[in-house]
Amino acid sequence: MEESKQGYSLAEGKTLFIWLTSFVVLVLLPSMFRVSLGISHVYVKIVIKTLEWATLQIEKGIKMQKVLALENLIANGIIQREETSMEKEIAGQHRGYFSLADIMYFAKKGCEAVAEDEVTQRFTSEELLSWNLLSRTNANFHRVSWQLTAVWVIGILIRYCLLVPFRIFLAFFSILLLVSATTVVGQFPNGRIKHWLSNQVQLTCAALGVRCLSGLVQFHNRENRPQKGGICVANHTSPLDVLILASDGCYSLVGQVHGGLLGLIQKSCMQTSQHVLFERSEMKDRHLVRKRIREHIADKAKLPILIFPEGTCINNTSVMMFKKGSFEVGGIIHPVAIKYDPRFGDAFWNSTKYSMMTYSFNVLTSWAIVCNVWYLPPMVKEEEEDAVHFANRVKAVIAARGGMSVLPWDGGLKRKKVKESFKEEQQKKYCQLVTENVFVGNGNV
Repeated sequence: MEESKQGYSLAEGKTLFIWLTSFVVLVLLPSMFRVSLGISHVYVKIVIKTLEWATLQIEKGIKMQKVLALENLIANGIIQREETSMEKEIAGQHRGYFSLADIMYFAKKGCEAVAEDEVTQRFTSEELLSWNLLSRTNANFHRVSWQLTAVWVIGILIRYCLLVPFRIFLAFFSILLLVSATTVVGQFPNGRIKHWLSNQVQLTCAALGVRCLSGLVQFHNRENRPQKGGICVANHTSPLDVLILASDGCYSLVGQVHGGLLGLIQKSCMQTSQHVLFERSEMKDRHLVRKRIREHIADKAKLPILIFPEGTCINNTSVMMFKKGSFEVGGIIHPVAIKYDPRFGDAFWNSTKYSMMTYSFNVLTSWAIVCNVWYLPPMVKEEEEDAVHFANRVKAVIAARGGMSVLPWDGGLKRKKVKESFKEEQQKKYCQLVTENVFVGNGNV
């Protein structure tokens, strides 16, 4: 009996030693030295081949069962509409006088907005061109064939029984490492050594965080990475944006002070680096926010500030209105475009529908987080250019590089009513159009 117990304990010790050695060699050391062993690339390629095979199975099954075609099951829109401006639709109908028929234009636009407006759909998950074998995107596709059902079940077992436990362990390990390492580094006197150690801790923990999501991130044009004393602005899809960018560079963050787990991470980071954090009441004071940011970028020795000017998460299909505050403080703007691949998992956080815990669970149970990051050339405000036009110019560059559409609407509309200024702008356009046509009509008479 004693020999068998000793044998069991010895076997357990060997297993634990092998597991720890594999973790250090395959995960921890590559994260510290920021090298890739190619494991994520191979894994993503296998998932891509599996999804392509599943798409073929679905198409064959639908044809055999004489059901609607795949493109009809996954609709890209509810209604068809022509994207024409007010000037084009109304101006051609005017003959120098006000027409009661103009009401039909506004009634038509109102009906289109009720059926499917271009703002609300930006706060829902991006439509998939084919099923990605996840239960939350399933439309009974797994019943198309028994082969597809078997692959779907195997995928559930792999994600929930193999990947999720490892990802949860790695996530807790990353947070524990961040808290403990920043506490130790925070005791060092301010200087080059503390600054270097702080950067290494942030980069290592962020790289571990990306690995716990089976993340595969492709960084492009690294020669344009944000420099000290500058402002990095990017489109915003989820809290993962910070993690992904922090795995390739160090930043000072601008945001609201939080509690709970996120607050613990904030306090840990504040021990080793300087961030621009505000209380909830202070965030409403725009002058104070701009003053803090201006003071930060004035010191060229400080890390670049990372800002998401949209102010809320968008589903990565478009870039919405950039708040002008970060473009009023001066300095160099470093645009960054982030584009996720929705086939492997939905990175978008719909905070009005999902809590942080639910969102984290959905991300951890996805296949992977795959995205591309483009560092764009730095931009500065031109002479006689106001902050609004400068913000729109930066937004257009980011959207073009990421392959996203540009929308003028405020992302805050998902929680607020439309501002009166937007309504007044449309009213002014129409009044100007009518008065100009009346003037032209009278001139022709």
